[in-house]
Amino acid sequence: MRTERLDYELPEDRIARFPTEERDGARMMILTREGPTDSKIAEWPSLVPPGSLVVLNNTRVFKARLLGNRRPTGGRVELLLLEDLGSDPAPSHKRQWRAIGRSNRPLTAGVTIDFGILTGRILEREGSGDLRVEFESQQPFESALDAVGHVPIPPYLGREDTQSDIVRYQTVYAKHSGSVAAPTAGLHLSQGTLQALQQRGVELAYTTLHVGIGTFRPVTVDDLDAHPMHSERFEVTAELATAVGEARAREAPVIAVGTTVVRALESAADLGKEGHVRPQSGATRLLIQPGYEFRVVDGLLTNFHMPKSTLLALVGAFVGLERLMHAYQKALEHNYRFLSYGDAMWIPQRV
Repeated sequence: MRTERLDYELPEDRIARFPTEERDGARMMILTREGPTDSKIAEWPSLVPPGSLVVLNNTRVFKARLLGNRRPTGGRVELLLLEDLGSDPAPSHKRQWRAIGRSNRPLTAGVTIDFGILTGRILEREGSGDLRVEFESQQPFESALDAVGHVPIPPYLGREDTQSDIVRYQTVYAKHSGSVAAPTAGLHLSQGTLQALQQRGVELAYTTLHVGIGTFRPVTVDDLDAHPMHSERFEVTAELATAVGEARAREAPVIAVGTTVVRALESAADLGKEGHVRPQSGATRLLIQPGYEFRVVDGLLTNFHMPKSTLLALVGAFVGLERLMHAYQKALEHNYRFLSYGDAMWIPQRV
C-alpha cells in the first residue's frame, strides 16, 4: 500500500476550526456503491435500519495539555500527558505520567516545572523522546489536573482551547476518562439523536477505546506496512459481545460510530465465529488498510480525515480507496468542513 495513494490537497479554509452551533447541525455525505449524495446529520437516525446495533466509544477526553514554567528560570514549558504510570506507593496527590513536551531548552531529568497548584519533575527522558514525569500537588491529582489542565484540541485547529471546547470536544455519552483526542464522529450526536435512534428500534451499545496522540501522527513512510502503528487501550465487555451476538441472530447490521469503534470491534473479532466478538481488554496496534477483511463492522459513521493518515486508510479499506478519494474531492468541491469539528460521512454498507 503506497502512502501516496492516501494523499490529497486539503486547503486551510476547509479545516473546521470550531464546531457547528448545534451538535447535530453538521452536513453529512452518504457514500454508497452508487456514489456520494448530500444529506445532514439530523437525518442520520432515519437512515439507520430498525433493529441495527449502533456501537459508540464512551471514552472521555481529559485535560491532558499542561502549560507551565521551568524553575527557576521561568521558561515556558508545554506537556501533553499520554499514559498514567501510577506511583509506588501511590498517594492521591502524587502521580507519575508518560508525556511528551516542548520547551525552548531541552527537557531532561531533574527539570522541575511549575503548573500553579501542580508541580512536575522530569524523572527520565526515554529513548523515544517521551518523558517520565512525577507530579505532586496539595490536593488529589485529578482535581488539580482538572483545575489547571487544558482541553487537548488538535494542533491543526491552529488556536488555543476555549471554554466551549470543554463541552463540545466531548461526546454526550463520554464516561471513562483516558483519551487525549475525541472520538470525533460521536461529537455529532446529541441526546436527541440517541433518543431518535432508540425510538426507531435501534439498539445502542458501548465500547471503550482511549484515543492516543498517535491518531494525529501522519504516515511518513512510503509503504504503509512500514508505519509504526500506535497502540491504544480498549475494552470490549461481555455485554457488548452479547449485543453483537444478538444482532447477528436477528440478522441486523453492526454499525460503528467512528474509526475508534472499528478498531476496537475488529481487534476483538472472534476468529472462530464469523461476525462475533469476544470480551477482552488490552492494547491494540491493529492497522487497517485496503485489503483488510472486515469481520464485525457492517456500517460506519465517520468524519473527513487528514491526508496520509491511518484513519483515511481504514475508511478506504471499508468503502474502497478509489471510491473514497473520489468522494473526498466531491466534498472539497461542495464546501464540506474537514477534520475533528468538521462534517460527517455515512457509509451504510462496506464493499
